[in-house]
Amino acid sequence: MVKLTREHGGLGIERGSSEGDLKVFLANSGTEANEAALKFARKHGMSHSGKPATKSGLVSFNNAFHGRTMGALAMTPNPKYQAPFAPLLGDVKTGHYNSFEGLHELIDDKTAGVIVEPVQGEGGIFPAKLEWLQALRKRCDEVKALLIFDEIQCGLWRSGSLWCHSNFPTNAHPDLITMAKPLANGFPIGAVLMRKSVADSITVGDHGTTFGGGPLTSRIAHHVLGRLSDPALVKSAKAASDKLKARLTELRDLFPELIRHEEGAYESPRGKGLLIGLSTKDPSHAGRIVKLARERGLIVLSAGSDAVRIVPSLTVSLAQVDTAADILESCFAVLAQETGHAA
Repeated sequence: MVKLTREHGGLGIERGSSEGDLKVFLANSGTEANEAALKFARKHGMSHSGKPATKSGLVSFNNAFHGRTMGALAMTPNPKYQAPFAPLLGDVKTGHYNSFEGLHELIDDKTAGVIVEPVQGEGGIFPAKLEWLQALRKRCDEVKALLIFDEIQCGLWRSGSLWCHSNFPTNAHPDLITMAKPLANGFPIGAVLMRKSVADSITVGDHGTTFGGGPLTSRIAHHVLGRLSDPALVKSAKAASDKLKARLTELRDLFPELIRHEEGAYESPRGKGLLIGLSTKDPSHAGRIVKLARERGLIVLSAGSDAVRIVPSLTVSLAQVDTAADILESCFAVLAQETGHAA
């Protein structure tokens, strides 16, 4: 993982660099990885604050999803998930995703860590603006806070590069990355990859896990990382992404009364790589499309308030992309009939 990050870039390391000292903590799931990253941020903050130590604040953003355990849940500002389990972890602030307004007040001298998804998945498939991530990086540096990228859904080639931020300039790189979902191809695993300067704050006993980093899981993850990084697979996934976006754009133009066409945050289709969202004008229609697609043998999900989330396997063929797009077209045709928008 460290070698691949040096090769492809990430965590402040330029692509192709032989430098960069990184450390890995292995867990069993994505929410465990986020819990670890939040703990590491607090430990780092408290270790670098004055006496009495006050650098314990954490920041996340609206529409984020970081997990369902108590710390990760506190960073997931959705009443549906949070309300049954209140009160949650304290000293947490919520900002507006992709908004520059109020960043100085949001991230201050008491902030230990800021966690953000470079592409919000559960929240609606919203990519972060590069300039906004650069502003987060700059502000975190100013107040000596850690920047955490939750790449559990968008990392590991899902968005077209090893890490979602691999192709970003280094002034938009995080201090820690969390990952899980594809890392062991379905076998339970999660991980935090971090700069050595972060790991140096962690001492024996600060954090641990009984089963994280087991030999079988680690061997599987090592093999999967190699397979995912195969240049032929990366090239094939890029071609599939281009074709899928083209077909979904045609679909949007075919059903302008049903699918959003705005530029900006709510443009459709949107996303990166093979993590794509298609926004319906009526939020209730997203769930209907999910149901119709399932009945026709295609699994898609909803995301946010109005998006159909399309996340095929990285091994998807161009023929399968066409089949999926044809099924989605038939679903929207049914919806058009149901809503009186048929041609």
